[in-house]
Amino acid sequence: MSDTDNSRRTFLALAAAVPSALAMSGIASAQTTQTAARNTEQRVAIVTGSSRGIGAATAKRLASDGYAVTVNYLTNRDLAAQVVRDIEAAGGRAIFRQADVADPAAVNALFNANDEAFGGVDVVVNNAGIMNVGPFAQMTDEAFDRMIATNVKGSFNVLREAARRVRDGGRIISLSSSIIKTPPPGTGAYAASKAVQVLYSSVLAKELAGRDISVNAVAPGAVDTELLRQHGEEALRGIPEQTPLGRLGLPEDIAGTIALLCSKEGAWVNGQNVFANGGLG
Repeated sequence: MSDTDNSRRTFLALAAAVPSALAMSGIASAQTTQTAARNTEQRVAIVTGSSRGIGAATAKRLASDGYAVTVNYLTNRDLAAQVVRDIEAAGGRAIFRQADVADPAAVNALFNANDEAFGGVDVVVNNAGIMNVGPFAQMTDEAFDRMIATNVKGSFNVLREAARRVRDGGRIISLSSSIIKTPPPGTGAYAASKAVQVLYSSVLAKELAGRDISVNAVAPGAVDTELLRQHGEEALRGIPEQTPLGRLGLPEDIAGTIALLCSKEGAWVNGQNVFANGGLG
């Protein structure tokens, strides 16, 4: 075979390979573009019960970390609006929406409003809750039923919607309580409603296997919020002295723990109940 024939064959082989190489280059370029789009796309969080206390601090913290945030409230519209204004004043994006988490239709509407505003959700913080305490003999049916409707059924409603909607790679976090470790007299019903969050998180983490979604609970100790102070100064007596860090927790302390679980550094924590209580108990 002559050198001319060899050159011709080589040229034809290269010419045949060019379209395939270009096609592969195009695929790689498209994949790179898609990856870049995912990396630059703003992530989105829904925080239930976020008009005040731990929820408000969490909404603001996630917004400062770059999340667009849907602030949920039940009755405190003005407070929820203020949380949104604070986020926007700091350069973030947020909306507020009313929803009673005990109502499945309201929870569905909350997620719909978030999706309409921001296009999807990456983080759900299941924070809304009620704290009704009292001895078994004195607990009324009304107080018990309302707390269970919010803390147990309401959490189920939120987690069910989160399981359906949180994008792959996301986070789902529920608020438990350190009180489940050694519940004092008068906290039986409340402690039970918070222990449920640990069970929910453990099971849901397994059900979402394969989607790179972590599901955890965070168990605050005594945190200086209206929820705690509504039970009077007696409820706070002696707590700082019993805590190795020497103070009550702040909403921002718990928000920081939640933010850590939402971060890349917290990705390997899954199906856990994280105690954030300054060493109390």
